[in-house]
Amino acid sequence: MTPTPPTESVWDYPRPPRVEPSDELVVVRLGDVLVASTRASVRVLETSHPPAYYLPLDAFAPGVLQRAGGSSVCEFKGAATYFSVRAGGRVLSRVGWGYPSPLPGYEVLEDRVALYATDLACTVDGEPVQPQAGGFYGGWITSRVTGPFKGGPGTFGW
Repeated sequence: MTPTPPTESVWDYPRPPRVEPSDELVVVRLGDVLVASTRASVRVLETSHPPAYYLPLDAFAPGVLQRAGGSSVCEFKGAATYFSVRAGGRVLSRVGWGYPSPLPGYEVLEDRVALYATDLACTVDGEPVQPQAGGFYGGWITSRVTGPFKGGPGTFGW
């Protein structure tokens, strides 16, 4: 029997967020097409949010990531750019984001992309991921983390 990892409360995560390496197997698919696979992700851990997994660019299948329009700013990580995913004849617009020139303390995020799990099939060590509610934040919920999580109705002011 595989031991169950200890659970983490998102309320124990810090603000500003902490970044930590992960050797968990992260696999992302769009339908039956492999989008990305890696054991070299990093998790961004921030109070009230499930972890956001940032995958190295070389984890993505050739040609699946495409730069998309728009940008946003995180007070901690800096200016974000967006990516679409093209695979299996489908395109998911602005389903990923990254920080090409992250602020000090977050340099490890350079050349990495995080993905919204809403329309992608994402797993962490074989466990299917549930997307963070609300469509704005991109955390991935697994049995490893407990909430309540920011993002759902009534949580904007947390």
